[in-house]
Amino acid sequence: MIKRREFLQWSAAAAAAMLARQGWAIEAPTLVPAQPRVPLAFGVPAGACDTHVHIVGAADRYPYTAKRAYTPPEASVDQLRALHRALQVDRVVIVQPSFYGTDNSCTMDAVRSLGSSARAIVVIDEKTPDSELEAMRRNGASGVRLNLATAGVTDPAASARFLRNAVERIRPLGWHVQLNTEPKLIAALKKDFDALPVTMVFDHFGGADAARGVNDPGFDALLDLVKSGKAYVKISATNLFSTEPPHYAGYAAMAKALIAANPERILWGTNWPHPGARPKGHDIAQLLPWRDIDDAVVMNLLASWEPDAAVRKKILVDNPARLFGF
Repeated sequence: MIKRREFLQWSAAAAAAMLARQGWAIEAPTLVPAQPRVPLAFGVPAGACDTHVHIVGAADRYPYTAKRAYTPPEASVDQLRALHRALQVDRVVIVQPSFYGTDNSCTMDAVRSLGSSARAIVVIDEKTPDSELEAMRRNGASGVRLNLATAGVTDPAASARFLRNAVERIRPLGWHVQLNTEPKLIAALKKDFDALPVTMVFDHFGGADAARGVNDPGFDALLDLVKSGKAYVKISATNLFSTEPPHYAGYAAMAKALIAANPERILWGTNWPHPGARPKGHDIAQLLPWRDIDDAVVMNLLASWEPDAAVRKKILVDNPARLFGF
């Protein structure tokens, strides 16, 4: 009988082969989330925060939603602790991943395990009771995520409805809305964002394309929202939208433009454990390995994007402390 570990290894190899046949340029796949291998290039200030990670628990305890886009390997709290010891990071924001749907159990259990150094961004819908929202707030949740990109929602009218419904639910809690989308949609909804009574946070450079950089249509709208103080943006997941080598030079211009627009609205995150690339037609029942990303390389980019240690402290310490309530 095939053992679980052997099955997982076979699944990883099969997924990698499938991706290669589809023409995807990816890092070596791995069933165990990668840990840093290079030294840090700058002094990380005390209280630094990684504002975007995911935790994946055992599947028999934390079942995946049937509507998920992929099936991940595990990524534990202990592995996250090891990552942050190497990066000299003291605080973390755990973001509810799409494959758990609106069941936030794994995310909230991870926050409880980590204690006061952790916060959660959760996913809700119209069926989530107010009592559950309040319980999550008491236990470390500080915002709600709308994952429009993974859900394939690109229509401005539909997106605006999702946004209004979320704001109505979370406004009494003092939460913010975190949006995973693309610059074109940000531009289409800019007036809606300006009028919202809550703070906005945009994932991963607002979903901008590194090849286009600051010229990606809609990126100027993101810059305006950041400059006005209406929105925060995470300069995170530099591997996610680019097949460039590890220096990820395509993101430098965007990072520098966003920091220059308003350094008090910039957040940094790894996107650990780095979900793999999903080719067209991917079978969600097949395990999709993590990307082998060295997050020390990713973190060192920050020093090249912003040489001023005082500004880096704002990005790593002060801004997340203000937004997430550390």
